[in-house]
Amino acid sequence: MAKTLAGFTVGKSGEDYTITIEEEGGATEEYTATYDQLDLIVETVGETLDEDEEEALAVDGEGDEDKD
Repeated sequence: MAKTLAGFTVGKSGEDYTITIEEEGGATEEYTATYDQLDLIVETVGETLDEDEEEALAVDGEGDEDKD
């Protein structure tokens, strides 16, 4: 079962970055990532959100029709 994200932080640590992920209940995990790895995470999140953006924002108003 997937854990529920409560929050996260990203900080610079020398040449790399530290990603701290907190789950509901307060448990945390820390990961070290390179610039390229962090950039890949950003790209992947952006692409995923772009795919769902129209539905999430109901840009076209589709699905808003009255059903009588």
